[in-house]
Amino acid sequence: MGLSFFNYVLLTVVYGSTYIIRRKTLKVRWYYYLLLAILDVEGNFSVVKAYQYTSLTSVMLLDCWTIPCVLLLIWLFIKTKYNIGQLIGVCICILGLVLVILSDVHAKDRSGGSNVLLGDALVIIGAILYAFTNVSEEFLIKNVDFLELMTFLGLFGSIISGIQVAILERKELANTSWNRDVILSFSGSDMQDRWGKST
Repeated sequence: MGLSFFNYVLLTVVYGSTYIIRRKTLKVRWYYYLLLAILDVEGNFSVVKAYQYTSLTSVMLLDCWTIPCVLLLIWLFIKTKYNIGQLIGVCICILGLVLVILSDVHAKDRSGGSNVLLGDALVIIGAILYAFTNVSEEFLIKNVDFLELMTFLGLFGSIISGIQVAILERKELANTSWNRDVILSFSGSDMQDRWGKST
């Protein structure tokens, strides 16, 4: 959640400053963005939490469950029509999902996770939340404003993830030995390699 928090803060700073400079008015009620941010933050949290319980392979494969969910939601709400080839592709994706779950259940000794069913369930929940978020964002980008979406997704996402970090990860953050390498790793920077070579 800590990394997600910084991503949402960056969204707010980058897009929010432009939004303020342009003095735009809000086109969608703020609570829609709050709901979207909740779905987005909890989708990220579910998928990241799943890594504790199941294998990396399962997380990566099951996360693809987002695709059939997005197709279903677009069909239901945006009324997009699909051809037979696309529907066959969705069926193959769903079959693959079932096979991955069955493989995890029957290969507990090889899966690399402490509770593969819980991990798989968390990934599927996260993928469904991602699907709702993706379809909502697509709708808002086409019908409202990209800048407004990114600003308020970042704002509410940073508030929600900040609260979650304070509640769920405060002990881990307090026990972390904060040094240059940890801070650079946390920021996603590769500067620690460069600094390490020069010192």
